[in-house]
Amino acid sequence: MADSGDEAMKVNLEDLNAFVAVARAKGFREGARVNGSSASALSEAVRRLETQLGVRLLNRTTRSVVPTEAGQGLLARLSPALSEMEAALDVVNGFRDKPAGTLRLNVPISAARLVLGRIVPPFLAAYPDIQMEIITEESFVDVIAAGCDAGIRYDERLEQDMIAVPIGPRVQRFATAASPAYLDRHGRPQHPRELLGHACLRGRFSSGSMPPWEFERNGEMVRVEPTGPLIVQVGGGIDLAVEAGIAGSGIVYLFEDWLRPHLDSGALEPLLQPWWMGFSGPFLYYPGRRLVPAPLRAFIDFIKGPAVDH
Repeated sequence: MADSGDEAMKVNLEDLNAFVAVARAKGFREGARVNGSSASALSEAVRRLETQLGVRLLNRTTRSVVPTEAGQGLLARLSPALSEMEAALDVVNGFRDKPAGTLRLNVPISAARLVLGRIVPPFLAAYPDIQMEIITEESFVDVIAAGCDAGIRYDERLEQDMIAVPIGPRVQRFATAASPAYLDRHGRPQHPRELLGHACLRGRFSSGSMPPWEFERNGEMVRVEPTGPLIVQVGGGIDLAVEAGIAGSGIVYLFEDWLRPHLDSGALEPLLQPWWMGFSGPFLYYPGRRLVPAPLRAFIDFIKGPAVDH
């Protein structure tokens, strides 16, 4: 009869990858999305691995999937080993004429809309063997645990062990605007504090925080917490707030570039323009402790190059 060491040597690498994907994602469906597989295939792979090792690795309920103590120990030892294997295989990728593989980026919706639209199409044209997967996420996440190669965030949200590369416009502004019809009815504020007497359309993050509206002019900083008839979730609900603003429901406060088409068309009228506050543009960030995969290296070189409008 084969001992446990012999059994461990026969374990399929794909089954180990399946276990890691499910354990990191805390679910079969999410693990399948990250892994590019199906939930049923991952479930079968994990069941096969547990049978072969003779120990339960995951506790499954209808709501969650959590590693057992044995599963946690295996995950802790497997993660760096699999990362090293991926890095070793990626060295071979460097000998290709064109890098190949999948590049997964975790980005806020604002970056997907305002930054990546001008970068992704020419990048895909330049690297036809690379497939990109863009995951939109407003909260700051561990990109590696989320199965991503890199993310896009603003500098105040970056962790210290990350390498950051500028991407997109280096200066952005928050703009305030409303429909001409709303302003004709309710007046045009001349100072940010006057917003407290207006209907304002607010955004709330999934964490529950609702950031104040910030303004700056000649070194004077003003923060206000206006109220109004509509609160939307930052990210997916922002377009609704913009449409409500165009329809006359109240005043919106958003990236200038997001509002620019409506400002140019006259559907929205700019307010308090001398007070619009600028801030530094976003960064592509990735872990400094890992070998950079070839698709990500190609993307970094591309955004640094002259083909990208900075």
